[in-house]
Amino acid sequence: MDEDLRARVEAEAEKHALFNAVKYESDADVGAVMGPLMGENPEFRPHGGEIPGIVGGVVADVNAMDHAERRERLGELAPDLLDELDSEDEEDEQVLSDLPNVDAYDEVRMRAAPNPNGPWHIGHARMPAVIGTYKEMYDGSFVVRFDDTDPETKRPDLDAYDAILDDVEYLGFEPDEVLRASDRLELYYDHARELIEKGGAYTCSCSGEAFSELKNAGEACPHRDKDPETTLREFEALVDGEYNSGEMVLRVKTDIEHKNPALRDFVAFRVIDTPHPREEAKEYRLWPMLDFQSGVDDHLTGVTHIIRGIDLQDSAKRQRFVYDYFDWEYPEVVHWGHVQIDEYGVKMSTSTLKRLIEEGELDGWDDPRAPTIKSLRRRGIRGEAIVESMVGLGTSTSNVDLAMSTVYANNRELVDDEAPRYFLVRDGVELSLSGGPDAGHPPLHPDHEERGRRTLPAGDAVLVEKSDRPENGERVWLKGYGCVRYVDDTLEYVGDDIDVVRNEGVDVIHWVPADQNVSVTMRTMDGDVTGRAEPDLADTAVDDVVQFERVGFARVDSQDDGEAVTYFSHD
Repeated sequence: MDEDLRARVEAEAEKHALFNAVKYESDADVGAVMGPLMGENPEFRPHGGEIPGIVGGVVADVNAMDHAERRERLGELAPDLLDELDSEDEEDEQVLSDLPNVDAYDEVRMRAAPNPNGPWHIGHARMPAVIGTYKEMYDGSFVVRFDDTDPETKRPDLDAYDAILDDVEYLGFEPDEVLRASDRLELYYDHARELIEKGGAYTCSCSGEAFSELKNAGEACPHRDKDPETTLREFEALVDGEYNSGEMVLRVKTDIEHKNPALRDFVAFRVIDTPHPREEAKEYRLWPMLDFQSGVDDHLTGVTHIIRGIDLQDSAKRQRFVYDYFDWEYPEVVHWGHVQIDEYGVKMSTSTLKRLIEEGELDGWDDPRAPTIKSLRRRGIRGEAIVESMVGLGTSTSNVDLAMSTVYANNRELVDDEAPRYFLVRDGVELSLSGGPDAGHPPLHPDHEERGRRTLPAGDAVLVEKSDRPENGERVWLKGYGCVRYVDDTLEYVGDDIDVVRNEGVDVIHWVPADQNVSVTMRTMDGDVTGRAEPDLADTAVDDVVQFERVGFARVDSQDDGEAVTYFSHD
């Protein structure tokens, strides 16, 4: 990396680090800076191996400033960003750009159309997060439609229907209508019949290879000019199961000479011999392709605005041919780029995750190592934190990066004020204690003295983390207890004057009673961590989010007779 590029990276990193620090009134986070930095500056990506080190140095400099200095510096570098922060009004702030042509519709109606072939990974959260937010912006409607018309290659998982709806609820939204495409086969057949009668479709028995050669050459299939009566008769035979997979399809007539071969006479229906897993749909063998099914459903359910990936632009073009035959108005379309999420070493793919679970590499969909909504939920991440992060990405046609540190920062704001504090000692060593009070009394929450203090019986010995054990003759401050000096394997109490911490640099450490504590297993993305927590942790309930001081936030997953299992959320 040359000096000019390095200087540009440093300048952009400083701007984003200052913005991050001022916005959240806390230290900047390298992960939160990397996302927008790389997203806004694609020319930096070839140097991705060097940039985190540069960003780390810039973030350290920013974190050495106080809040006033950060504001002043941000005002010098990017006054528009400072103005943006100063003008934010959380109640009135519009976080998404306006949808196109909303005034032309009585009601904005949008849909999420998941394939229920498994529970959702984190990337799936973007669609309901944005659609749900638009629903609130425009007082509109939100439809969840399960596009489950491929019982073979994207075979539905019967448990996924309810799991996905649970995820939508967890994210904070309630759909106004829930549909399953596999319940609507007769409706699609009726529209196919009408399309045939209009001369807009024909049955084709060409092999896939033969049709592809004709299509690419811009030549018509020999079946294209069948009369509607013949096509309709053969279509009914398809419906009745008289053809096997691959023997015949129904195609939509488009423009056989269209400049884009992908739009030439596309397949609307094909035979799938594999029965659908749903009891209500298992007898059907003729299934619509997604572009036909989705296009018909969008019209019939009154969808006014569609959000879809930039790679699916051809879908809208294919569907417009069908809409033109029926003289329907096509919905407004917003295309966006893909979201890429850092931190995980596992591919965000439903099929990949399913395979890893089946092979025992992951314990399940809620394994903390899995990039799934179920995993985040079990770790104690609130749906609101995910929604805020996803909505913050906007609807740009460019691919965008989401740093999980942004989700964690949002969640920290939500849980920090409520989460009670506890001590957790990992890799603990037992040290004798003498000469002090019978118990320590750290606050339940450092920012809320009115909530009271907790009681930690000290006894004759305490556990401290191995890395916190002082050198012989060295003093440490046992938080909530007082100052002790380490002499010959014993912590000797020397007083409760906090000035030794403020003025003499005595380290503050956490601790738990050696003989009264709770055994804790904390599940993390890097494996299980074990330790001992203070006895009051036993009073917490499943689903409570706590903060283990100097460790991080965690969700209580189970309590069983002095043994607790928790899931690590974030620091």
